[in-house]
Amino acid sequence: MSPTVPPAPASAHAAANAAAASFATLVAAIDYLPESDLANIRKAYRFADQAHLGQLRKNGDPYITHPIAVALQCTEWKLDAQALMAALMHDAMEDCGVTKTELVEQFGAPVAELVDGLTKLEKLEFDTREQNQAESFRKMLLAMARDVRVILIKLADRTHNMRTMGDMPRSKWERISRETLEIYAPIAHRLGLNVTFRELQDLAFKHLYPWRSAILSKAVERSRSRRRDLLTRVQMEVTEALSERHLTPLIHGREKTLYSIYKKMDDKHLTFAQVTDMYGFRIIFDDLLACYTAMGALHQLYKPLPGKFKDYIALPKVNGYQSLHTTLIGPFGTNVEFQLRTTSMDVVAESGVAAHWLYKAAEPGSDAAQRLGSQWLQSLLDIQHETKDAAEFWDHVKIDLFPDSIYVFTPKSKIISMPRGATVVDFAYAIHSNIGSRTISANVNGTQVPLSTEIKNGDVIEVITSDTPKPNPAWLSFVRTGRARSKIRHFLKAMAHDESLSLGEKMLLQALRLEGFSDLPPADTTPHGLWERLLRFTGNRNKEELLADIGIGKRIASMVAKKMAILLSEQGNKADVVLISQARYSPQKETISQGVVTLDGGEGGSVQFARCCHPIPGDKIVGYLGRGEGLVIHTDDCQVGKKLLYKDRERFIEVEWSDDPVRTFEVALQVTVTDGKGVLARVASTLAAAGADITHVNMSEERVGHATDLRFAISIQDRTHLNDVLRALERTPSVLSAVRARQHKERPHG
Repeated sequence: MSPTVPPAPASAHAAANAAAASFATLVAAIDYLPESDLANIRKAYRFADQAHLGQLRKNGDPYITHPIAVALQCTEWKLDAQALMAALMHDAMEDCGVTKTELVEQFGAPVAELVDGLTKLEKLEFDTREQNQAESFRKMLLAMARDVRVILIKLADRTHNMRTMGDMPRSKWERISRETLEIYAPIAHRLGLNVTFRELQDLAFKHLYPWRSAILSKAVERSRSRRRDLLTRVQMEVTEALSERHLTPLIHGREKTLYSIYKKMDDKHLTFAQVTDMYGFRIIFDDLLACYTAMGALHQLYKPLPGKFKDYIALPKVNGYQSLHTTLIGPFGTNVEFQLRTTSMDVVAESGVAAHWLYKAAEPGSDAAQRLGSQWLQSLLDIQHETKDAAEFWDHVKIDLFPDSIYVFTPKSKIISMPRGATVVDFAYAIHSNIGSRTISANVNGTQVPLSTEIKNGDVIEVITSDTPKPNPAWLSFVRTGRARSKIRHFLKAMAHDESLSLGEKMLLQALRLEGFSDLPPADTTPHGLWERLLRFTGNRNKEELLADIGIGKRIASMVAKKMAILLSEQGNKADVVLISQARYSPQKETISQGVVTLDGGEGGSVQFARCCHPIPGDKIVGYLGRGEGLVIHTDDCQVGKKLLYKDRERFIEVEWSDDPVRTFEVALQVTVTDGKGVLARVASTLAAAGADITHVNMSEERVGHATDLRFAISIQDRTHLNDVLRALERTPSVLSAVRARQHKERPHG
C-alpha cells in the first residue's frame, strides 16, 4: 500500500515504540539463521526505518510496520537473510527515492537485485485495465525468472496488504481483491504455497463479497458446532483402526475455506446444505509405505466414494505436491476427505517452492525441493520470450494458471502432465517445440487419430513428425496450452515476416528501376552510409524492418525508392536513362505508380487474394498495398478494387501472373439446378471429374419454380481450367446454368 505523509504525526514516540516492538518480534522469528546474518538484517531494518521516517499507513501505524510484517511472513518460509533484507526494503526505491546504486553499495548486488525486482511497477498508460494487468504480470514474471524469492516476497507483501485491507478506502477493495483472486492466489497455488493460497482466497472473498462472506461464515460456524461430535467420532475411529496396524501418525482436522465452499455452491448451483464434503483430515506418516497401508485400513473402515481416489504420490502435481487423496462415506452418510502423506511431503504441500529454504534450514546443503515450480516458470519464460503483446501473453498465462491436470505417456513410458482438454498437438509441444512444429500425425493407444483429438488420462501417445517444421494455422483453433499456442503463433509470425521481407525487397528493387538504378545498393560498410541515412528518413530500426514494412504496405516502395535515388545521386551514381524509359513504359502508367510484381501463388501470407472477386491466373489483376495487410490482389474489373483505386491511387502497384503458378486458387461458382434426387451428388461428381476440389458448398434458401441455386467455392489451376469446369457442368443433367460468381459485398481493405 502506498504510504501517506501527514503534516504532523500524532505521537512520534508511540510510533517508534510500535516499530521497535514489531522488529523485536522479527528478531525472535529468525533464530534459524546464523548470528552473523542478524547484523545485516538489523542494518537493512535501520536503513528502511530511516527511509520511511515520517510516513504512516492508513491506520496511523508507522509505515515501517508493513515491511517488518512482510519480512515476518517470509520467516515462516525460512527464507534466507538476503530475502529478509529485501523484504524490509521492498518499498524503499519507489516510495523513498532510494537508488539501486545505493543499495548495491550498502548491501551488495544480490539484495539490490531483489529489491529492484520488487519495486512497484511504474505507471504506464494502457488502453484497458486488463492490458495493464497483463503488463504487470509480465514484469513480475521477469523478476521471478531472475530469482523466485522475488515472487515469494511479493506474495508476502500482498498477504499483509489483504490482511489490512479494512484500512483502505472501500473504493479500492474490488480492484485489489479481484487482482488477488486472478493473479496472486493462483500463483501461490502454482508454487505450492497452500496456506498462503487459502488465506489470499478467503481475504479476497471477504472484501469482494462482504455480505456473502459474512452469511457463509455464520452458516459454517453453526454447522461446525452441530458436527463437532461427528468429527470427534471419526477421528477416534480412524486412530483406533490405524493403531491396530501399529501406525501412530499425526492427524489434523481441516475444513474447506469459505471461498472454496462458495465456489462449489456457485459452480454447481448447490445450497449450503448440499455441500457435504466440507470437512477433512490430513494424516502425516514417517514413511511412504505407511501411507498406502493406512489407505487400505481407511477403505475397510468406511466405504470410499467412487472416482474420488487420487494418487498424487505416484503422479505428483506440476508444483511438486504429493499426497494420497480419498473421500469416504463416514457416519450418518457424511462425506469426509482424507489426505495421507509423509512429513517431507507435508512440508512441500504447505510451503511449495518455499520448501527449498525450509529444507535448507533443517538440512543444510539439501536440494530436495530445489526445482519445485521450475517447470511452470520455464514454460512461462518460453511464452514470454516469444510473445511481445502483453494481452496475448496474459491469455496464455490464464490458461496455464488454472490447470486441471491429466497424465499421459510417451511410447517409452515417460509420464507427461497436461491440462485437461489438451490435444495431441499440445502433447507434441510439451515434449519439445521442435517436435510440435514438425508434427504431421499421431497414434493414441496404437490407433491413428486426428491432431485435434482431446487426450485422456493414461493415453499412450506417439507423434509422427516430418523433416521440416510447418505448423498449421488451423491448430490455433483447438490447442489448449499457452506453450503450444505461443510456439505456433511465433513460428507463423516469423514465417510471415520472412515472406514480407522477400516481397518488400522485390518491390523496392522494381521501384528503384523506375528511378534508373538496376540494383539495390550493398549493405553499409562505413558509419553514416546510404542505408543508415535512408533508415533515418523512414524511421525504421534496420534494413530488414524497412523491407518487411514495404512488403506489408506500411511503407510505399516508390517513395522509399525516390529517396534512395537521391542518396545514390549524392554519392555520384548516375541514373540509367534507358532503364527509366523501359521500366516506366506501361499501358497502365496512368493508374500504376510502381514496378511490376510477378505472382505465382507461393508468396504466402504477404500476398492476399481478395475474396470479393477471387482472382485466378488468366484474370487481369491489380495489386493494392493494404495498410498492414501486405499486398491484396483484385481483378481489374472488381468494384471494390475500383473504389480503392479512386480514393487511394498511390497505394496501387502493377502485378502480373507468372507463367507457372505453383498452387491452385479458389474461385466462386453459382450453379442453378432443377430440384430432384441426387442432384448435388451429380454436380459434385462432375466437379471432381473435372479436377476441381470443392472447398465449400452452400444451397440458397430462395427457390424460383423448381430451380435452386448451389454456390460452390472450388480450387482450380487457372482461367482455362475454370472454363473447362463450367463446360462440364453445363453438360450435366439437371444443371440449368453454371457461372462464375462475383461477391462485391466485401468491405474495402484499408
